[in-house]
Amino acid sequence: MATPTSLPATFVAGNVLTAAQMNALRGAFRILQVVSTTKTDTFSASIASGADAAVTGLSATITPSSATSKILVFLDVNGADSTNTTGQLGLRLYRGATEIGSGAAASSRPTVIGATRIASGNPASIANASVSYLDSPATTSATTYAVYLASLNGSTTTYVVNRASTDTDAVQYARSSSHITLMEVSA
Repeated sequence: MATPTSLPATFVAGNVLTAAQMNALRGAFRILQVVSTTKTDTFSASIASGADAAVTGLSATITPSSATSKILVFLDVNGADSTNTTGQLGLRLYRGATEIGSGAAASSRPTVIGATRIASGNPASIANASVSYLDSPATTSATTYAVYLASLNGSTTTYVVNRASTDTDAVQYARSSSHITLMEVSA
């Protein structure tokens, strides 16, 4: 649905909307559908410096009802690196094969949509990175959004999701879940 254009530019006390104006407003900026994936198992990948790897099972597909709709993406990822020394957990968001939402490329600096610091020296630590991004896919075809981990280390590093760097069977080594949620917002 399109943004209503028949509404008054400003409202003052006592203004009353006509039935046509209320109907135009009713369809504007509303959530049309929600798709979500929760990953409860663990994931591990060895990633070269500056490269990335898709997190298996952490993607979601949505079919927009209009080419003018926006897709509001929420990511919530928990993880660490297996050596517990890297210092950062980087995230990339892909729409199909295209990286979206990341910062501008600059020399050898890696691009990410979000990152978080990993507590070095604590093998029971799990870092959390949460990101939101408003996308304009301009399509009515099924569109898949996927979460990737990006290596922000100077060498190949093994990253893990939904667990600490050390996966000891003890109470201080928690397991977590990670999520991706897509909301279609009418334009």
